[in-house]
Amino acid sequence: MNLKNTMFILVIVVFLLQMFVLKQDAALASKEEHLEPKKTIAMSTFALYEIAKNIAKDKLDTYMILPLGVDIHSYEPTPKEIVKLHKSILVIYNGASLEPWISRLNFKNKTLDMSQHVDLIEFGETEHETHQHHDDTCSHEKIDPHYWLSLQNMKKATIEITGQFIELDDKNKDFYLANKKQYLRILDSIDLAYRTKLENCKKTEILSNHNAFSYLAQEYHFEVISLNSISPDAQVNAKSMISLIKHIKEHNISTVFYESFASSRAIATVADEAGIKVDVLQPLANITKDEKDLSYEDLMRRNLSKLSEAMECR
Repeated sequence: MNLKNTMFILVIVVFLLQMFVLKQDAALASKEEHLEPKKTIAMSTFALYEIAKNIAKDKLDTYMILPLGVDIHSYEPTPKEIVKLHKSILVIYNGASLEPWISRLNFKNKTLDMSQHVDLIEFGETEHETHQHHDDTCSHEKIDPHYWLSLQNMKKATIEITGQFIELDDKNKDFYLANKKQYLRILDSIDLAYRTKLENCKKTEILSNHNAFSYLAQEYHFEVISLNSISPDAQVNAKSMISLIKHIKEHNISTVFYESFASSRAIATVADEAGIKVDVLQPLANITKDEKDLSYEDLMRRNLSKLSEAMECR
């Protein structure tokens, strides 16, 4: 073998060795990146969690603070849950006094009160005065906290959450922006379905155990008549029940609603006396274990079907 051929073979060998080393380095870097723990983000309600998981997908570790099947109005985090919260790099909560326990925790990492980034409804002075302040965690605010039932507010929250994720993880900015665009399209689709389905209805009101649906009512132009005001646990007096039964009979109403996680006893009594049916509307602060495979879109469309039937929409 002459010198020229030997040099050629050496060059090839060196080149192959360099390629092997580069591949090994790339594989090691990929493995290290894969092993790097994901940033953990906590959301207090189902609706906020739905936004977060649709934007982050597998790039961040997103989780809902509320355990499945637990009523948000009575939830108090356990010591174990508090430890997990403190490990979260970002805690996004509903605000509007829906989670009074938040103020009792000192977070070392960032928190975000989403109620500061959406449009809120104040319930009337009379409604506030009749609200039963049943324990020391009860809010004395005049704000309806159920703003996630507004599709416009859900879009505002989606934009805000996307911005927060980009701030935490700029290298995946384009990924988050693309997911935001896709989720906004889903929200627009739900909004269009509501506007179309509830455009022509014989009735313009629904009956509920308490008014958790004022954002829906405001956006789609119907009224909510309720036994209670903003709290599902407020005591119901006989006068309210008699008045509601009279209203049902006078207006030929077919359905009375109660919300998930609330007692149906009072509203069932009203329905039985008035001879109408009882059905559930899902307020989407949390979901039941039976609903764990359903999305915000699924449940909003299920609510729409029930609303359109109750209001006799064409």
